[in-house]
Formats: sequence, structure tokens, C-alpha cells
Amino acid sequence: MTARTHVIDHPLVQHKLTLLREKHTSTASFRAILRETALLLCYEVTRDLPLAPVAIETPLQAMQAPRLAGRKLCFVSILRAGTGLLDGMLDLVPSARVGHIGLYRDPETLDAVEYYFKVPSHLEQRLVIVVDPMLATGHSASAAVTRLKDAGAGDIRFLCLLAAPEGIETFHTTHPDVPVYTAAIDDGLNEKAYIVPGLGDAGDRMFGTK
Repeated sequence: MTARTHVIDHPLVQHKLTLLREKHTSTASFRAILRETALLLCYEVTRDLPLAPVAIETPLQAMQAPRLAGRKLCFVSILRAGTGLLDGMLDLVPSARVGHIGLYRDPETLDAVEYYFKVPSHLEQRLVIVVDPMLATGHSASAAVTRLKDAGAGDIRFLCLLAAPEGIETFHTTHPDVPVYTAAIDDGLNEKAYIVPGLGDAGDRMFGTK
């Protein structure tokens, strides 16, 4: 893998990922654990946010204290499964602006097809974190980031729960400037382009659909 791919190997993340992989984990538990995991992943992907000093007063005296600098973050969820990560991230950064990109994978070509796009203004002035639980073929993630760049975004990061080597290669070939943050890089893709060993279809497990 490249230096632009970051594996978040915190023990709590890895423990919760194991619970998510377990096929007997219920829908309700899957949603709850995914939300908890997303908060931890968000902590890591925002580790180097810029700070600026501001004047405040504590109960004892005035001081200069650090506060996040620049415009508020923008989280962009790739529908539908991205909402599972989005909820946990908003628990940590409730002031973040939120965008949504609706994409589905054509079953024949595996290409991403867009059906919805709504994002905040001033993307060029924000750190944009794109979220989707799975980076499988890399086509949806690449299409989403291309769309965001066309809309003005320049500082972009991609956050997922699981990634396949094929997806990482495809994504970085298209967007070598965008880092990927993931909890694990699995073995690869099966004949249906599912990540293996993976955890199944994240959307189906989150919403109880088949």
C-alpha cells in the first residue's frame, strides 16, 4: 500500500470491527457498534486539524486557548451505507456541515451511477471527509471524490471501515492526492466484488434489508 493509506489499528477500533464482522450480530447491535466505531475513526481522521489561539476567560483568569481554525468541517456521506458512519462522526463533531452523494453500483459494469448530490457551500474552504463503510472496487469512492472536486473541494479525505487492495489501487490511481483512512485492509474481492473476509453488505446489515 501507499503512504496515502492509513490503517487505524487502535485496539478499540479492532475489537468493534470484529463484532461488526460476526454474522450473528443483530441489526440493532450492528447499527450501534458502527456508530461507536465511527466516532473512534473520526477521532483519528481529524487528528491533525489546525488550531488557532483565541482569548477566553476561565473562572480564574483570562488566557489564550486553542480552538479549531477555519470553516467548519464537511462530512459527505455516500448513500446509503455512509449514514452509518455519519451518525457517529456527528456525535463527535456536531457542528460539521453535511453533504450526501447518492450512488449505486451497476450490477453489470460495476461502475458507479449517481442519482443524488447535495453538499454545503464553500467546499473550497473546508476539509471534506467522505465516508462509506466499504472501499471495494473503488469506483463509487472515486466517482464521489471526482464530483466533489468538480464542486470546488480541494482538501479531501476518504474514511471507510474496510478496504480491499483492489479498491485502494483504483482510488489512488484516480485520486493520488486524497488519503484513505480505514480500520482494515482485507484480502480482496470475490466474484461479486464483495470484500472478503469482509462483513457482508454494510447497508443490508445496518437496515435489515436483503
